[in-house]
Amino acid sequence: MTANSLRRAVPRYRGPATYLDALPSRACEWPLEHQHTSPKDETDESSRDASTRRGTFGKKDWPSRDIIFISDAHADAEAFIASLVASGGVHLTSKGSLKLTVKGKQCVFVIGGDCLDKGPSNIELLEALRSLMLSGARLKLLAGNHDMRLMLALMRLSHDNSARTDHLFVRMGAKGLALLKEVFDHYLVDKPRAMKSIPSRAECRRRLFPGADWAEDFRKTAKGVLEGHALEKEIARLESKMSGFERACEKQGLSLRQTYAAALKAHELFLKPGGRFTWFFDEMRLAYRSGAFLHVHAGVDDAFAKRLGHQRVAEVNREFQRILREDPFAFYYGELANVLRTKYRKSDMPLTATGVKHLSKVGIRAVMHGHVNHCNGQQLNWRCGLLHIEGDITLDRNSRSKEGLSGVGMGATLIEACGRIIAVSNDHCVVKVFVP
Repeated sequence: MTANSLRRAVPRYRGPATYLDALPSRACEWPLEHQHTSPKDETDESSRDASTRRGTFGKKDWPSRDIIFISDAHADAEAFIASLVASGGVHLTSKGSLKLTVKGKQCVFVIGGDCLDKGPSNIELLEALRSLMLSGARLKLLAGNHDMRLMLALMRLSHDNSARTDHLFVRMGAKGLALLKEVFDHYLVDKPRAMKSIPSRAECRRRLFPGADWAEDFRKTAKGVLEGHALEKEIARLESKMSGFERACEKQGLSLRQTYAAALKAHELFLKPGGRFTWFFDEMRLAYRSGAFLHVHAGVDDAFAKRLGHQRVAEVNREFQRILREDPFAFYYGELANVLRTKYRKSDMPLTATGVKHLSKVGIRAVMHGHVNHCNGQQLNWRCGLLHIEGDITLDRNSRSKEGLSGVGMGATLIEACGRIIAVSNDHCVVKVFVP
C-alpha cells in the first residue's frame, strides 16, 4: 500500500479534544496474527490451499455500504460514544448530542452485542443507542450473551414455574445486578410506596430462586438437550450462583426485596408493550450479512454454517426471535446460542473445514465478531480458511481496569465497500489497514 492510501484510511474524527488526542493519527498495513486449523482440517487439502489462506476477495464480496462495527461496550456509555467518534461516522457536538457525519449517513452501524451488563451506565448507553437510531442511522443490533442472559432473567418473572426456566433469573449472575441497581436508583429509590407492594424477603427468594427439587427436575427436563458432563456442569454452576447471589445483591447496595422490585420494573421497561426500552430486544437479531461478511457476536460452528446453507440470514433471525420468546430453554441450551458464546474451545460446538465449505457455497468468506476481548486493538485470524475479524477491544472501564488499561476505551472496525478493512483503537498506536 502507498503512503497516500494509508493516510486516507485514517477516519476523520470529530469530537472532544480528549478523545481525538487519544486516537491514532497514522496508519499501517495490518498483518495476520494467527492461523487456526482443527485436526480434521490438517488432512483437508482445501484448508491448506494458499489462495484460501490469503483470502482473495472479489468485488462482489464487499458490502454495498461501508460497515462500522462496534461491540462489547458492556454498559460503558462514554466508551460507546467515544467509539462512535473513533469510527468517523458520528460527530459529538459541544452540547454532547450525536450527529451523523457524511460518512455516518452513508454507512451501516453494526452493534455487535453485549451492550449491557457490567455498568456503570446501562441506561445512559441505551439512551445513546436510541439517539443514534433516531438520528437516522442505519443500525443493526446483534444479540450478545450478556444481553440474552438479562432478557431470559426478566422473562423468568412472567413464565410459569418450570425446571426449564426457574433458574434463569439467578443464572444471570452478579454482573446483571449492575443494571438492576441503575433501574432501582432511576425509578424506585424516591418512591417508597413502590416497595409497599413487594412481599417479604422469603417470598422474594421463592419467586426469584429455583425450588429445592430443581436440580432433580432439571435433569429430567433437560434430556435430549443437555447430557452427561455438560448437564452436571450446568447444575453445579447454578448452585454456585445461588449460594452467592444474595451477597452479590448486597454488594450492589440492594436487598433481595429491592432486587425483586427492580427486576419487576426492568421487566416493565424492557418486555412489556410500550415500555421505554422494549425496542432494544425487539430490534435484536442473531446475525447480519453484508456481502461476503457475516456479523455475529461470538462466532460460527458447523451446525450454524449448515443452517446458513439452506436458510437466509433473515429467516434465521426470525427463527431466533420465535424460539427465544416461545421456549427460552430451547434457545439458551440449543445450537443457536452457540453463536453468542463460542470461543472455539473444545467445549464449544466445533467449526471445521466442513462448516467452512457450507459457508463458502453461499458466498460467506469472513466473520466479524466480538466476545473475546483484546488489549492491543483488533485481531485478524484464519480458522479453517475462514477469515475472522475480532473486534472486541476492551471498551468498558471494569474490564480495562482488570487488564491494566488506562483511559476511556474507544475504537471501531470498518469494512469498506472499496475493498479494505480498517481497525481503530486507542490501545494501538496506529490505524490498522488490511486489504485482502
